[in-house]
Amino acid sequence: MAKVSFREQVLRVREDAIVSTVNRLLAEKGFDLMTVDEVAAEVGIAKASLYKHFASKEELAAAAMVRVLDKASEFLSSRKLVEGATPLQQLQAVARWTMEVQLAGEMPSLPAQNSSLRASLASNKLYLARLMEVSDQLGEWIVQAQADGALDKSVPAELVLYTLYARACDPVLGVLKASGNYSDERIIDMLLQTCFGGLLIR
Repeated sequence: MAKVSFREQVLRVREDAIVSTVNRLLAEKGFDLMTVDEVAAEVGIAKASLYKHFASKEELAAAAMVRVLDKASEFLSSRKLVEGATPLQQLQAVARWTMEVQLAGEMPSLPAQNSSLRASLASNKLYLARLMEVSDQLGEWIVQAQADGALDKSVPAELVLYTLYARACDPVLGVLKASGNYSDERIIDMLLQTCFGGLLIR
């Protein structure tokens, strides 16, 4: 294993600090309000130094998304080790985890419509690879849960997948938390109930 130089270690630590800061600012303010100047100032480096790591605001956002998907991959891997968990229970655990991450202020908030950001994400091979990895595992559990009769087969698996992804950026979480009327656990329980059980009395 090749030894990492001191300079390389410093660069990695700085890059980690940049991505951590971007992740927090995206969660707090969103992509449109976050600025590169703000990121550089919070990390404590010059804007020019930041650009040596990331060429644009879009690249910063992509790096933050890769980090979240890395964490998601790690969580999915840990779920595979849970003995006796049904596919439905796996999906519920993933949905719970994504909402916990958002309530902890660690989920980047990206706009749905932004051509430059879309282009940056679409050209980021690491982001696409991680997204595909997570989506494939979730898709596998969705298909299995439908085959088991635990999820409605008439609903396309793709729509179920998008519904699960939507929980990761659901604004209702923030609204309910800000009200002060519910604990984080209660908020997650309520949204899990509506996500998987619906609103109808059966």
